[in-house]
Amino acid sequence: MKEDILEKLKTLAESAKYDVSCSSSGTTRKSTPGGIGNTAGFGICHSFTEDGRCVSLLKIMLTNYCIYDCAYCINRRSNDIRRATFSVEELVELTIEFYRRNYIEGLFLSSGVIINPDYTMERMVRVIKQLRTVHRYNGYIHMKSIPGASEEIVRQAGLYADRLSVNIEIPTEQNLKMLAPEKSLDSIFKPMLYIQQGVLESTEERRKFNSAPRFAPAGQSTQMIIGASNESDKQILFTSASMYQRPSMKRVYYSGYIPVNSYDNRLPALKQPPLVRENRLYQADWLMRFYNFKVDEIVDDKHPNLDLEIDPKLSWALRHPEQFPVDMNKADYTQILRVPGIGVKSAKLIIVTRQSGRINASVLKRIGVVMKKAQYFITCNELPTFTIHETSPEYVRRILTEKKTAKGKDNQQQLSLIFD
Repeated sequence: MKEDILEKLKTLAESAKYDVSCSSSGTTRKSTPGGIGNTAGFGICHSFTEDGRCVSLLKIMLTNYCIYDCAYCINRRSNDIRRATFSVEELVELTIEFYRRNYIEGLFLSSGVIINPDYTMERMVRVIKQLRTVHRYNGYIHMKSIPGASEEIVRQAGLYADRLSVNIEIPTEQNLKMLAPEKSLDSIFKPMLYIQQGVLESTEERRKFNSAPRFAPAGQSTQMIIGASNESDKQILFTSASMYQRPSMKRVYYSGYIPVNSYDNRLPALKQPPLVRENRLYQADWLMRFYNFKVDEIVDDKHPNLDLEIDPKLSWALRHPEQFPVDMNKADYTQILRVPGIGVKSAKLIIVTRQSGRINASVLKRIGVVMKKAQYFITCNELPTFTIHETSPEYVRRILTEKKTAKGKDNQQQLSLIFD
């Protein structure tokens, strides 16, 4: 590899690392005769596919030059950092060479904004178009759509990318204007709408004609920065819920704010990213998407922020003891799914297993139920009646958090024995 290309790669891969909106592809673009690559079963950027495999991609920026001066961004216009720009040909060649060497299984392409959004998008589209049409590359491509981009250029991108995404970054207009004055929620939502329309129209066309071109078959995603502004978890989750109302939206990602521009007094003085809060938001997001929870069940006016000490499902259960205990031999799927320690797979297995006999504690353990949590919220054959009502929500919380604290101390003691 040429030395100048290698230097650009180092610079632009480093600049791209703060974007976390990556996921498994969710599409099945197959290899064609004479082509290379396919998306069958593949995901992106050290993500996990449904069968448990870890996959990777080239996560790169076209350029880290940017006309915007967003307070939270390392690539902001006013920062004195090393800058670089790939030509279209350089980036195409780099992707193909990495794929042929089996370094990657796909491409995640983003960019700073140069000249204007459409100019930047046009160059990005040229990259993925060349990969598809010249090199006949059938691997996974996720491309970032630039806020403010026109409908025409977004439509072109959707013909070659498997997934498109537009990052919200800051969920409220007021704080977005404070931290990213050159952006607006309208400039972000319009490209989202163009993507949604393209996906829906493509789906309808393919119902009539199998040969009709596919438009962003893996849908779209977005990302919010957590902790750079003062939004509550309630505000963030309501924004996410509204995003999931869009039929093409597959994932909302949460990125704990990394204090890369500590000199900017518009930003909070954080010593480290709010990783626990980020994790709790992902757990709450999971509850909304797969467990039939509404936002106002997870957070409300009295509890606008998620409990950092316990997961949101356990937090809800402790606030609603009247919903428990749940009888594992009689309750329906929806009730079972709300029990702390029982996941989607376990709940389905319980429904199936009890058709051939009564459920007891040993069966629940084999199914995969986390009994140290679930035992306080259920009843079943052979289980003692030691539920949340025989104790109290406060007692259950203390027992479960004490076990976690004790385990953490034990791990620290073991590490000190190893390294001291």
